[in-house]
Amino acid sequence: MAYSVEIDRKWQKIWEETKLYKFNPENVGRKLYCLEMFPYPSGAKLHIGHWYNYGPTDSWARMKRMQGYEVFHPMGFDAFGLPAENYAIKTGIHPYDSTMENIRTMERQLREMGVTFDWDYEIITCLPEYYKWTQWIFLKLYEAGLAYRKKAPVNWCPSCQTVLANEQVIDGRCERCGTEVTKKELTQWFFKITAYAEELLEKLDDLDWPEKTKMMQRNWIGKSEGAEIEFKIDGKDLSFRVFTTRADTLFGATYVVLAPEHELVDWITTDEYRDAVEEYKEYAKKQSEIERLSTEKEKTGVFTGAYAIHPLTGEKLPIWIADYVLVTYGTGCVMGVPGHDERDYEFATKYNLPIKRVIKGVGDVDDSLPFVEYGILVNSGEFTGMTSEEARVKIVEKLKAEGKAEFKVNYRMRDWLVSRQRYWGAPIPIIHCERCGIVPVPEEDLPVLLPYDVEFEPTGESPLKKHAGFMNVTCPKCGGPALRDPDTLDTFVDSSWYYLRYPDNKNDKEPFNKEWINKMLPVDKYVGGAEHATMHLLYSRFITKVLRDLGYLNFDEPFLSLVHQGTILGPDGSRMSKSRGNVISPDDYIKQYGSDVFRLYLMFGFSYSEGGPWSDEGIRAIARFVNRVERFIEKFIETKQNPGKTKEEMGDAEKELNYVRHYTIKHVTLDADKFEFNTAIARIMELVNALYKYENEVEVKNIKFYEDVVRDFVKILAPFAPHFSEEMWERLGYEYSVFNQKWPEWDEKALEREMVEIAIQVNGKVRSKAQVPSNATDEELKQIALSDERVKSYLDGKEIKKVIIVKNRLVNIVVN
Repeated sequence: MAYSVEIDRKWQKIWEETKLYKFNPENVGRKLYCLEMFPYPSGAKLHIGHWYNYGPTDSWARMKRMQGYEVFHPMGFDAFGLPAENYAIKTGIHPYDSTMENIRTMERQLREMGVTFDWDYEIITCLPEYYKWTQWIFLKLYEAGLAYRKKAPVNWCPSCQTVLANEQVIDGRCERCGTEVTKKELTQWFFKITAYAEELLEKLDDLDWPEKTKMMQRNWIGKSEGAEIEFKIDGKDLSFRVFTTRADTLFGATYVVLAPEHELVDWITTDEYRDAVEEYKEYAKKQSEIERLSTEKEKTGVFTGAYAIHPLTGEKLPIWIADYVLVTYGTGCVMGVPGHDERDYEFATKYNLPIKRVIKGVGDVDDSLPFVEYGILVNSGEFTGMTSEEARVKIVEKLKAEGKAEFKVNYRMRDWLVSRQRYWGAPIPIIHCERCGIVPVPEEDLPVLLPYDVEFEPTGESPLKKHAGFMNVTCPKCGGPALRDPDTLDTFVDSSWYYLRYPDNKNDKEPFNKEWINKMLPVDKYVGGAEHATMHLLYSRFITKVLRDLGYLNFDEPFLSLVHQGTILGPDGSRMSKSRGNVISPDDYIKQYGSDVFRLYLMFGFSYSEGGPWSDEGIRAIARFVNRVERFIEKFIETKQNPGKTKEEMGDAEKELNYVRHYTIKHVTLDADKFEFNTAIARIMELVNALYKYENEVEVKNIKFYEDVVRDFVKILAPFAPHFSEEMWERLGYEYSVFNQKWPEWDEKALEREMVEIAIQVNGKVRSKAQVPSNATDEELKQIALSDERVKSYLDGKEIKKVIIVKNRLVNIVVN
């Protein structure tokens, strides 16, 4: 029977009945926790991106299982969030109903992929048995002073009708729906992720993560070492501080700028300029943070009529407001040094403000203004002549002694805004009492259940606010009437800790057993999209560190090793979309070719971390390869049953096949471990060619050796084509299952050929080939090459400049 979907179904049934992939907790000492980012069930079916995430990762997990690891490989669903709610608004189908229906469909499809998930450990984040503990984590952060509520200008999506975290705004637009984001003043809940900024930065170096992802987190956290310098306001008992990394330029400050939203603006603006300032504040409100920080945008601002006192010279500096200064970054105040900052130079030029040089370049450099590099101080009083590096410390030390400055480390990252004004999320476990203020829900009253009967049409306020049965509650402190918090938690809170719940998913007494989870975590291999670098991956690291500090965990990081998959594009090279008509449906191809052909093509046809355009010819080629393997297995079985004349010794043909066998085992093992599946499968194809050559060209075979090679071949093919390999293993008459077999190991001695063929080049062109001992020295190789008769004619009358030797590959003779 040729490989088909029927074989998939046969082995899926057997695997399930025999519980082949059941995790054995007694083997925790050999555990390997393999995890993919869990799917969001917003669509009814798995798409090719899911397949590309789960299929190849499953192949890696299968190999590790055969290497002796007790693989823990769970799956669940990130089930809260806006898409299901928006779908409900559009269709009238309740988010719970549509989400659970989608989950049932996706569970079936994931099983049909033939992956090694142990479904006993499944989690679904929208069920009370999960979000009860999401609420518990919120309360723990609140108790630790890491969850707080404040009024702040927040990102608002007019389409989704909810607040967005900074990380969810991409180029000034909502990362989910693409609508332009506006600003709104709201009282919101925040997690104090900034308290862990330094550790989040420091520990990145220890992680086996893609360097690009680590750099994205470094840039997002945005550490700056500098100083806060105090400026007093002329004629008022008020002052403000600016943060700067370039205190060496302080003598070049000719004006200062406050963010339009800064609390001092109303206090210092003079009557003459009040109308202009109010008008400008309204203008700035309409700009997104991305727009305000854009280097392309023309700088604008207005004068407040007030002046600040320069802390060193005593000069009066005009105080402006400008939208390029944000109240949420630094202190919300900056000093304008137009001679040594491009942005300040542009602003000063536009508004005719003084421009001073206080840094001169060293050596032959272009130090025309604005000069933004380090150099030697000029026009800077007692600091003139110092280097920038020296002066940036000395100036702050002088001001610090006068109580006007302090050294400071700043971070670009802001606290994590977790409130959402939507229905489909975990309710925030807080009660608001007029007498007692903010009161956390007692742990014994968790979960705060999300009611089913809610009108969830978005109005800009949480739909829960209109649900009297949910909102009205008795205060746990004083017993008086109180109201629940109407907002729900950002869905990223659900996913910030899910990896901790999987190993103990049925625990109804605590989110996880501390002793058990410290044995099972961290995750050894985590696979998912690079787009989560500054959201989910950062949040999960933060929550892990918080729970560690609260005594629940004894490890620092959630994911020790991280792999990002690339993107499979449409056949036209564009991102897949229904509007382009280039969407590839996995189901159609699996029906036609079987899931293993589909899986093999995803691994062979693309570099895993890059992806690329889909090719129908590519998958057809893989189908031909699988058929070719099946034909070979049938030929081998026939040869084994009717061997004819055989031998027991290892001749040249056996040694050659043994070399390819061990070469393949080595490179498949090493490449698959690096998620370089395309090259691993290419090595398997080379072994198939070698097996065919031995089968067809060697009349008197060493059957015992031959069978050993075939057994190894099916074992190393098994993780990449699991159903097909089980079928071939069974046809060969071996004991169930191939996945209970030990992964083959390579023998370095078998890779030491007695004789190897090398190319002999003259000036990079191949002029001859020679059989040489594999252990020949460089001098011996040089003499063999120089004495080769075909090479000598190219050397006559020419001076040999050098001889380049690549052992067991080539000798290149370089001549004039």
